[in-house]
Amino acid sequence: MARTILHADLDTCYASIEMLYHPKLRGHPVAVGGSVEERHGIILARNYEARPFGVRVGQALWQARQLCPDLIIVPPSYDKYILFSKLFRGILSDYSPLVEPFGLDESWVDVTQSLGGRTGGEIADEIRERVKFELGVTVSVGVSFNKIFSKLGSDMHKPNGTTVITQENFRETVWRLPAADLLGVGRSTQKKLLQWGVKTIGDIARLGAEQLQQRMGKWGLYLYTYAAGLDSSPVREFGNEAVVKSVGNSTTCPRDLENEQDAHIVLLNLAESVAERMRELGFMAKTVVISLRLNDLTWFERQLGLERPTFLAPELTRAAMILLRENYRWEKPLRSIGIRGTNLVPMNSAVQTTLFENEEQRMKAEKIEYTLDEIRRRYGHHAVNRGLLLLDGKLGLLDAKADHTIHPVGYA
Repeated sequence: MARTILHADLDTCYASIEMLYHPKLRGHPVAVGGSVEERHGIILARNYEARPFGVRVGQALWQARQLCPDLIIVPPSYDKYILFSKLFRGILSDYSPLVEPFGLDESWVDVTQSLGGRTGGEIADEIRERVKFELGVTVSVGVSFNKIFSKLGSDMHKPNGTTVITQENFRETVWRLPAADLLGVGRSTQKKLLQWGVKTIGDIARLGAEQLQQRMGKWGLYLYTYAAGLDSSPVREFGNEAVVKSVGNSTTCPRDLENEQDAHIVLLNLAESVAERMRELGFMAKTVVISLRLNDLTWFERQLGLERPTFLAPELTRAAMILLRENYRWEKPLRSIGIRGTNLVPMNSAVQTTLFENEEQRMKAEKIEYTLDEIRRRYGHHAVNRGLLLLDGKLGLLDAKADHTIHPVGYA
């Protein structure tokens, strides 16, 4: 049975919410920017009026002001954005229990079992009307038979548009688009593809699975699957603990790890991608697991329960380093290393705090992580890096994002 999957993406989410709260901003070029007082603050979001001037996400504030002297920059209000995200998911949940967030402002919805005689396009139009009426902002919706093409569709007719991509028309609709539009094609992948003469999504499909695998390994197969319309990944039910057992990442390092600093760099790199994926899925980890493989190929795992569930990369890394120091003496170098968040709970679970925790600081740390997610999602995983990763370019700039492992319950 063919699936009907929607991808709903709030249009210029942060900027639209700010204009909703501050109507005088409407009609003017507006951007949401972090650290407005700082010379090196960056653009986190901008409205449609700011686009013709060349203002873009990830740009330095001073650069944006040079391009658009009349640009109005407002500080981010993550409490409001998180509230709208919850309300948005609530609307989507009226159409299916299978709602999978992809960041704060977009989600997939599998409506295959709840069409009720309607088409996916009709449901998408109804969702657009409800979001505009109930939330005061607009949403664009892609409708297709898999997650990859529905996400592409939600970007094709913005703002406030519906795009339907079918098994019959996807070659004409999707294959003419630039390869960079395909989920998983970041800047570095795009450069590689261009070197091979691959410019469009259709070029990726025509290159074929075998060629892509030879040139790019496992990731090449993923790209072929996406481009050829063969993706069958399910839409995961948000907040359902039984859907995912753990989220992890491991890597065989470009050189053996000789000391604690080497391991710290790689674990932080891996933890960044694990934490980002947990936030996308809507989970926090109560337990951290590390896996170590020595250069003689012996292997073992150790785990540590956390006092408080987390989706913050620094906290995952801190627990991983405790496990490493307690269980490894560096008698031999490490060939590969991994980190996994397990014993997962939904983000909205009640959390027991202690007198020694600073909730204000923690909220700031969470806001920073969401900001990093937004930048990386648009410009690649290494668009922003923590300073530690720069101590060793080979170890710190591994493509950790491409190697997630997401284990459902019952995974063996």
